[in-house]
Amino acid sequence: MLFGEPLEEIEIEEKYSKEWEKHPMRKPYLKEVILNAAVGESGPRFERAKTILSQITGRVPSERPAKKSIRDFGIRKGEPIAAIVTLRGEEAKEMLDRCLYAKDYIIKQKAFDQQGNFSFGITEHVDIRDAPFDPMLGTIGFNVVVKLERPGYRLKYRRNQRKKIPKKHLITKEEAMEFASKEFNIKIVK
Repeated sequence: MLFGEPLEEIEIEEKYSKEWEKHPMRKPYLKEVILNAAVGESGPRFERAKTILSQITGRVPSERPAKKSIRDFGIRKGEPIAAIVTLRGEEAKEMLDRCLYAKDYIIKQKAFDQQGNFSFGITEHVDIRDAPFDPMLGTIGFNVVVKLERPGYRLKYRRNQRKKIPKKHLITKEEAMEFASKEFNIKIVK
Protein backbone atom coordinates (compact mmCIF):
# COMPACT_ATOMS: atom_id res chain seq x y z
CA MET A 1 0.00 0.00 0.00
CA LEU A 2 1.40 3.39 -0.96
CA PHE A 3 1.44 6.34 1.41
CA GLY A 4 -1.67 8.46 1.01
CA GLU A 5 -3.63 5.69 -0.69
CA PRO A 6 -7.21 5.54 0.64
CA LEU A 7 -7.87 2.71 3.08
CA GLU A 8 -10.65 0.24 2.39
CA GLU A 9 -13.23 0.28 5.18
CA ILE A 10 -14.52 -3.08 6.37
CA GLU A 11 -18.28 -3.55 6.54
CA ILE A 12 -19.13 -4.79 10.06
CA GLU A 13 -22.30 -6.85 10.11
CA GLU A 14 -24.30 -6.68 13.31
CA LYS A 15 -24.71 -10.34 14.11
CA TYR A 16 -23.82 -10.13 17.81
CA SER A 17 -25.89 -7.07 18.80
CA LYS A 18 -29.15 -9.01 18.91
CA GLU A 19 -27.53 -11.71 21.05
CA TRP A 20 -26.21 -9.03 23.47
CA GLU A 21 -29.73 -7.64 23.88
CA LYS A 22 -31.13 -11.08 24.72
CA HIS A 23 -28.18 -12.10 26.94
CA PRO A 24 -26.63 -9.09 28.74
CA MET A 25 -23.86 -11.27 30.24
CA ARG A 26 -22.53 -11.79 26.70
CA LYS A 27 -22.06 -8.07 25.94
CA PRO A 28 -18.42 -6.94 26.26
CA TYR A 29 -17.38 -3.84 28.14
CA LEU A 30 -14.26 -1.70 28.35
CA LYS A 31 -12.11 -3.02 31.18
CA GLU A 32 -9.06 -0.77 30.93
CA VAL A 33 -6.95 1.46 28.74
CA ILE A 34 -3.17 1.21 29.14
CA LEU A 35 -0.80 3.94 27.94
CA ASN A 36 2.77 2.66 27.56
CA ALA A 37 5.69 4.97 26.74
CA ALA A 38 8.68 2.68 26.17
CA VAL A 39 11.61 5.10 26.01
CA GLY A 40 14.35 2.48 26.05
CA GLU A 41 16.68 4.38 28.37
CA SER A 42 16.65 5.98 31.78
CA GLY A 43 17.68 9.54 32.40
CA PRO A 44 16.23 12.88 31.28
CA ARG A 45 14.33 11.45 28.29
CA PHE A 46 12.61 8.91 30.54
CA GLU A 47 11.74 11.59 33.12
CA ARG A 48 10.25 13.80 30.38
CA ALA A 49 8.10 10.87 29.19
CA LYS A 50 6.83 10.30 32.75
CA THR A 51 5.99 13.98 33.13
CA ILE A 52 4.11 14.11 29.83
CA LEU A 53 2.12 10.93 30.65
CA SER A 54 1.14 12.37 34.02
CA GLN A 55 0.05 15.64 32.37
CA ILE A 56 -2.09 13.79 29.82
CA THR A 57 -3.76 11.38 32.26
CA GLY A 58 -3.65 13.17 35.60
CA ARG A 59 -2.16 10.01 37.12
CA VAL A 60 1.34 9.13 38.31
CA PRO A 61 2.90 6.64 35.85
CA SER A 62 4.58 3.53 37.16
CA GLU A 63 8.07 2.60 36.02
CA ARG A 64 8.89 -0.62 34.19
CA PRO A 65 12.45 -1.93 34.57
CA ALA A 66 14.60 -3.58 31.91
CA LYS A 67 14.41 -7.39 32.07
CA LYS A 68 18.00 -7.91 30.98
CA SER A 69 21.16 -5.97 30.25
CA ILE A 70 21.93 -4.99 26.65
CA ARG A 71 25.42 -3.61 26.47
CA ASP A 72 25.17 -2.23 22.93
CA PHE A 73 22.26 0.01 23.92
CA GLY A 74 23.65 0.91 27.34
CA ILE A 75 20.75 -0.72 29.21
CA ARG A 76 21.33 -2.39 32.57
CA LYS A 77 19.02 -4.97 34.12
CA GLY A 78 16.58 -3.36 36.57
CA GLU A 79 17.01 0.13 35.12
CA PRO A 80 13.63 1.86 34.45
CA ILE A 81 13.12 2.21 30.68
CA ALA A 82 9.33 2.54 30.29
CA ALA A 83 6.44 4.38 31.95
CA ILE A 84 2.92 2.99 32.03
CA VAL A 85 -0.49 4.28 33.15
CA THR A 86 -3.61 2.11 33.48
CA LEU A 87 -7.04 3.77 33.45
CA ARG A 88 -10.38 2.15 34.24
CA GLY A 89 -14.03 3.18 34.26
CA GLU A 90 -15.10 6.60 33.00
CA GLU A 91 -11.49 7.83 32.90
CA ALA A 92 -10.68 5.00 30.48
CA LYS A 93 -13.60 5.88 28.19
CA GLU A 94 -12.63 9.53 28.15
CA MET A 95 -8.95 8.80 27.43
CA LEU A 96 -9.84 6.30 24.71
CA ASP A 97 -12.02 8.91 23.03
CA ARG A 98 -9.18 11.45 23.19
CA CYS A 99 -6.68 8.95 21.76
CA LEU A 100 -9.04 7.84 18.99
CA TYR A 101 -9.46 11.49 18.03
CA ALA A 102 -5.72 11.54 17.29
CA LYS A 103 -6.20 8.55 14.95
CA ASP A 104 -9.34 10.07 13.33
CA TYR A 105 -11.34 7.14 14.76
CA ILE A 106 -9.70 4.76 12.26
CA ILE A 107 -8.17 1.48 13.43
CA LYS A 108 -6.70 -1.25 11.26
CA GLN A 109 -8.20 -4.72 11.36
CA LYS A 110 -4.86 -6.26 12.31
CA ALA A 111 -4.83 -4.16 15.52
CA PHE A 112 -7.39 -6.59 17.03
CA ASP A 113 -6.09 -9.79 18.62
CA GLN A 114 -7.80 -13.16 19.11
CA GLN A 115 -8.76 -12.37 22.74
CA GLY A 116 -10.81 -9.32 21.75
CA ASN A 117 -8.30 -6.62 22.69
CA PHE A 118 -6.91 -3.98 20.35
CA SER A 119 -4.00 -1.59 20.36
CA PHE A 120 -2.63 1.29 18.33
CA GLY A 121 0.19 3.79 18.50
CA ILE A 122 0.22 7.55 18.92
CA THR A 123 3.26 9.08 17.19
CA GLU A 124 3.14 12.45 18.98
CA HIS A 125 1.20 13.16 22.14
CA VAL A 126 0.19 16.63 20.89
CA ASP A 127 -2.22 14.94 18.44
CA ILE A 128 -4.43 13.96 21.40
CA ARG A 129 -7.33 16.28 22.09
CA ASP A 130 -6.66 18.68 25.02
CA ALA A 131 -3.07 17.48 25.41
CA PRO A 132 -0.75 20.06 26.93
CA PHE A 133 2.45 20.99 25.08
CA ASP A 134 5.55 22.27 26.83
CA PRO A 135 8.47 23.11 24.48
CA MET A 136 10.92 22.27 27.27
CA LEU A 137 9.60 18.68 27.42
CA GLY A 138 9.16 18.06 23.70
CA THR A 139 6.88 15.32 22.36
CA ILE A 140 6.65 11.59 22.96
CA GLY A 141 4.93 8.69 21.26
CA PHE A 142 3.30 5.81 23.07
CA ASN A 143 1.17 2.71 22.66
CA VAL A 144 -2.49 2.53 23.65
CA VAL A 145 -3.79 -0.92 24.61
CA VAL A 146 -7.55 -1.41 25.04
CA LYS A 147 -8.73 -4.47 26.98
CA LEU A 148 -12.29 -5.70 26.56
CA GLU A 149 -14.03 -8.22 28.81
CA ARG A 150 -17.45 -9.70 29.48
CA PRO A 151 -19.23 -9.82 32.81
CA GLY A 152 -18.16 -13.01 34.57
CA TYR A 153 -14.42 -12.67 33.94
CA ARG A 154 -14.03 -12.34 37.70
CA LEU A 155 -13.53 -16.14 37.74
CA LYS A 156 -10.10 -15.54 36.29
CA TYR A 157 -8.96 -12.97 38.88
CA ARG A 158 -10.67 -13.81 42.17
CA ARG A 159 -8.60 -15.11 45.08
CA ASN A 160 -10.64 -18.19 46.04
CA GLN A 161 -11.56 -20.91 43.56
CA ARG A 162 -9.88 -19.24 40.59
CA LYS A 163 -10.90 -20.87 37.30
CA LYS A 164 -10.39 -20.53 33.58
CA ILE A 165 -12.92 -18.66 31.50
CA PRO A 166 -14.94 -21.14 29.38
CA LYS A 167 -14.07 -21.01 25.70
CA LYS A 168 -17.62 -20.06 24.68
CA HIS A 169 -17.47 -17.02 26.98
CA LEU A 170 -14.24 -15.59 25.53
CA ILE A 171 -14.48 -12.56 23.24
CA THR A 172 -13.67 -13.22 19.60
CA LYS A 173 -11.98 -10.83 17.19
CA GLU A 174 -15.23 -10.28 15.26
CA GLU A 175 -17.19 -9.49 18.44
CA ALA A 176 -14.53 -7.00 19.54
CA MET A 177 -14.60 -5.29 16.15
CA GLU A 178 -18.39 -5.01 16.22
CA PHE A 179 -18.38 -3.72 19.81
CA ALA A 180 -15.66 -1.14 19.08
CA SER A 181 -17.35 0.11 15.93
CA LYS A 182 -20.73 0.37 17.67
CA GLU A 183 -19.67 1.78 21.08
CA PHE A 184 -16.75 4.02 20.11
CA ASN A 185 -17.70 4.87 16.48
CA ILE A 186 -14.48 3.37 15.16
CA LYS A 187 -14.00 2.78 11.44
CA ILE A 188 -12.13 -0.46 10.89
CA VAL A 189 -10.00 -0.63 7.75
CA LYS A 190 -7.91 -3.33 6.09
